[in-house]
Amino acid sequence: MGRRIVAAIGGNALGETLPEQRRAAEETARVLAGLIQGDDQVVLVHGSGPQIGLISAAMTGLSRTDPDHPMAPLSVCTAMAQGYIGYDLQNALGEEFLRRGLHRPVVTLLTQVEVDPADPAFDHPDKPVGTFLTQAEAQEMARRGNPVMEDAGRGWRRAVASPRPKRVVELESIRTLLDHGTVVVAGGGGGIPVAAQGNALKGVGAVVDKDFTAALLARELDAQVLLILTGVAGVSVHYGKPNQRQLTHMTVPVAREYLARGEFAAGSMGPKVAAGAEFAQSGPGRRCVITDLSHAADALRGQAGTTIG
Repeated sequence: MGRRIVAAIGGNALGETLPEQRRAAEETARVLAGLIQGDDQVVLVHGSGPQIGLISAAMTGLSRTDPDHPMAPLSVCTAMAQGYIGYDLQNALGEEFLRRGLHRPVVTLLTQVEVDPADPAFDHPDKPVGTFLTQAEAQEMARRGNPVMEDAGRGWRRAVASPRPKRVVELESIRTLLDHGTVVVAGGGGGIPVAAQGNALKGVGAVVDKDFTAALLARELDAQVLLILTGVAGVSVHYGKPNQRQLTHMTVPVAREYLARGEFAAGSMGPKVAAGAEFAQSGPGRRCVITDLSHAADALRGQAGTTIG
């Protein structure tokens, strides 16, 4: 058996329109297909913050103009985003494998993630979703009762609760697909957030951070590597300051110390480092690699990016 890798790519990297997303999916597929060796087993988790926000805005607009169409819950918006993003990634990966003469099936799995309704995150919405807003637009959204937040110096966005994932409901299905050589797109948008009510699973108004879901999947699947693909080549301390410095390696204690000092933005690099540290600490030989798409191959060889472990 080859390596078992869980790779996570941010929703912002997938563009804001369908043509942008198709191009981004094709580029992601080219890189990932080049990384997969022989019988490597790979799960791809993608973010969908911008896409969920766009779907939610469109569905809200429809319900305002036609009362017969009720508001779409965030859980439903996440399911929609999983479908259409997975569609592009699945086709792009399948096409790239065939171009390289590889015969690897690819499937997108609608994935639910159980969360705790009592998670304190519901009292402190801090997950940015949707498109970027001007300050005036953000003030108007806040006036209407929707929390907003400044997103790592890039602009204002709507803020929603982001509880920690407790359980990936479709875990055994993902494991079975991996064992049979299938590349799986799963946990899109961090997974559809649900809470158990008796024998039922009910959608929850939240967005789960895809990096924590990827780390949970990597732990439960006994992966060797958690690869977090983001918009920068590696993790830096003193980000945006004259003394900014990229880190090539962090032990788990060092990563936790930086997190405690508030070195990494809560809506940006913070969850990636926290998720990576959790995974690296969860078992011997496990490591998290954080980098951008163009450096992914070198980062897996320890020649680029930031490794936690």
